[in-house]
Amino acid sequence: MTANTDAYAELMAFQHETEALGQIAGRLGWDQETMMPAGATPQRAEEHAAIANVLHARQTDPRVGEWLDRAVAADAVAAANLRHIRRSYDRTMKVPARLAAELARTTSLAHRVWAQARADEDVAAFLPMLDKVVTLRREEAACLAGDGDLYDALHDDYEPGNKSADLVTMFAALRPRLVALRTAILARHQPAPLRGTFDEAGQLKLSRLLAQTFGYDMDKGRIDKAVHPFSSGSGLDVRITTRTSPTDPFNCFYSTIHEVGHACYEQGIDADYLLTPLGNGVSMGVHESQSRIYENQLGRSRAFTGWLYGQMRDTFGDIGVTSEEAFHAAVNRVHNGYIRTEADEVQYNLHVLLRFDLERALVTGDLAVADLEAAWNDRFLADFGFAVDKPSNGILQDVHWSEGLFGYFPTYTLGNVYAGCLHAAMRAALPDLDDDLSRGDLARATGWLRKNLQRHGGLREPRATIIHATGAEPSEGPLLDYLEAKFGAIYGL
Repeated sequence: MTANTDAYAELMAFQHETEALGQIAGRLGWDQETMMPAGATPQRAEEHAAIANVLHARQTDPRVGEWLDRAVAADAVAAANLRHIRRSYDRTMKVPARLAAELARTTSLAHRVWAQARADEDVAAFLPMLDKVVTLRREEAACLAGDGDLYDALHDDYEPGNKSADLVTMFAALRPRLVALRTAILARHQPAPLRGTFDEAGQLKLSRLLAQTFGYDMDKGRIDKAVHPFSSGSGLDVRITTRTSPTDPFNCFYSTIHEVGHACYEQGIDADYLLTPLGNGVSMGVHESQSRIYENQLGRSRAFTGWLYGQMRDTFGDIGVTSEEAFHAAVNRVHNGYIRTEADEVQYNLHVLLRFDLERALVTGDLAVADLEAAWNDRFLADFGFAVDKPSNGILQDVHWSEGLFGYFPTYTLGNVYAGCLHAAMRAALPDLDDDLSRGDLARATGWLRKNLQRHGGLREPRATIIHATGAEPSEGPLLDYLEAKFGAIYGL
């Protein structure tokens, strides 16, 4: 091997190619959910497995370990790169190549099975494939955890350093105030929803305008349709998807704004970090903080919805509400519903808590896949007070478990908590922000996020990233205070 002064450079040159191959793997997933013909599923599964094998071989290459042992970090950026590569190397070395490839193959197949089962409302058609996915992820968790907690081993993929014990404590603090706020709201008269039908062309045109208004660079991105909206890619190629409903344009608009939050995080990372470990969002919780603050604290604010009201009327004419105040209430209407991605801010995290408890029980073996639907339906009835009417509104609504993303769901609530902290800090720094938002001007808000958080990518650990941006330890308090103030005003509490 070369001298210490050269080891870091050689490692980073090798890592550059690994990062590029990872982007290619992501593009295969994007294509599968947007444009791939249904009949291509078996071949795509083999393609996923093949590139997973290549990536695993590179990530466990003996030279990586030698470079890591010899490399010297000249500055904070180099130290952060070495930290990320060491973590990936140590984790990947624990997982056999056979298992990594089989996970990639099985989850690729499972995605198509899930999509068809969801369309057919046929849980039985999906459960055997889900059982395979769970079995493989348990095996992976056992490889990673050693004597530790299986769920923590998987959750660490998405929120490094966070533990399920921390999540249990946070969720226990969130639940009482969320339930009390929901109870008070649902006892009040509900604001009127939009009325009428909204053509898809108009929705997609306004969706594109919203994406650009929030700073999405269309020269380095694109918007497509998918069953489950998502963002994909980083650096110079960051793509998003949305969906439309003829009677619910908010589904399209706020899905778009949400995914733009993810995409702008990736597009906002310092260009010097391109195709390095720092060139991606540092964790899914921090990532979700960007999508949620774009969608909710900014996109559903009284000031911004006043601007959006004018855009809606210009695009669709009569929309069933006749004032900016009524429109703001309609945007933020708290209502019973089954779908997590369509849930209002007050109830959203209750959907996540349900999934967290169920998937943790699946991973630990306390819940069998065969019993999952009944467990979901029982828990939903207990938490929300009404019964699941069909599988696509229940166990089959989310794509995550078909893709093996166990440990991912709690990062949605972490993202909400982080967003609450960021919003409080942003408002303190920009006290007259509503003047901008009322004109549809997001430049200062998104600029603050880019400067204080987005551009740093993976430079710091997740929690340290939030502390750096806000100047304080993250906690659930700012989110709960924001929700109680906002919805107290809307509902006269």
